This record gives sequence, structure tokens and C-alpha cells, in this order.
Amino acid sequence: MSIKHHLTEDLLMGYAAGTLPEAFSLVVASHVSMCDDCRAALASYEALGGAVLEDRGVEMTGDGLAACLARLDEEPAVTGPVAPSSPGILPAPLRDYVGGDVDAIRWRAVGGGVKQAILTTSDKASARLLFIPAGAAVPDHGHRGIELTMVLTGAFSDETDRFARGDVEVADEDLEHMPVADIGEDCICLAATDAPLRFRSFLPRLVQPFLKI
Repeated sequence: MSIKHHLTEDLLMGYAAGTLPEAFSLVVASHVSMCDDCRAALASYEALGGAVLEDRGVEMTGDGLAACLARLDEEPAVTGPVAPSSPGILPAPLRDYVGGDVDAIRWRAVGGGVKQAILTTSDKASARLLFIPAGAAVPDHGHRGIELTMVLTGAFSDETDRFARGDVEVADEDLEHMPVADIGEDCICLAATDAPLRFRSFLPRLVQPFLKI
């Protein structure tokens, strides 16, 4: 598989440190399971973090363990070593959330042939699967925060480039775009956001609260 668009260093380091929201960690884990380059980079960050902790030799205080366990209870995360994904459309970390492969996804229509399936994650960011019919477009929108979009099957293009299976687009407040699926194949993506999108058209803004986008 030829992956052109990779994760940023900040995302990989945040994943290695366990500081990303659960939804973002899910995108990172899914991409890393499919990308040899990012998996190798992640391993180096994890090794570096372990070496730093050993070098510091910090002693845990009396209530340190209890505080650590409480934090784990508050913020679920997809962390730890990620093995290469086994055969299937959905990468292994994502199949754990869906309960199977693509045929197990419970889609809900959002209009224009586009469908979504919201995944259960912590409330610091949201994750969803998007189905975009071949040749269809997601409404033109900007961002109030960060949006990570990973292609699982098919491909889409926007104002920046074309994104195919395994590719991740990292969009921030500076990007306004209208992703369009390739004509020849339906596109399924995994998307994670830490703030609501900013739609230009009235109708998407009207239904936005109901769709939780």
C-alpha cells in the first residue's frame, strides 16, 4: 500500500505520551496499523519516552498511583504498541469499536447520499465513520479546531490534494474545503474532530446540532 499523507510528529508524540483525546488516538492507531513509516516513527517516540523516564528516575509519591488510576478512569484512550492490521476493510483498532468490519457498521443518512456512524468515545473529541457515494461531495466547511480524516476505502479530493486508502488529512482553522469522492468508487472515512465544523451553507448549519457534526 502506498500511503502519501501521514500523521504529524505532534500527533505521534501525543499518542506515545497518552495525551491525545480518545477519538484522535483511534485515528492514530488505525493509521499506524496500516503505515510502516508511521509505525516505525511511533516506536522511536515510545522508546525515547521510556529512556527519558528511566533517566529521570522519578519516585512516585504516596498518592501517585491512586491519581494515575483515577486519570485512566476519566479518559479512555487507544494507546500502546499497534500491530499491522489484519485483512479487512477496517483496521484492527477500528474493528474493536465497530464490533466487526464494514458490514457491522450501523449507518444513518445525513443527506445527499452521505451517511455517518458516530462512534462512542470520550467527550473531549468525537469520532465518526463517513460514507460518501462515488462522485458526491461533503458540504463546504471550515473548522473551529482540528479535524483528522483517514480514508478507509475509495478516495476523495479537496482544495489541497487527493487522499486514498490509509491517507490522513489534518485540517485546522486555516483550511476551508469541500471533499469530493472519486467518481469510480464510494469512499468510507474515519473522521475525528475536537470542535464543531463551520458550514457555509444554511441547510447544513440548520441540521448540524441533530447530526452532532
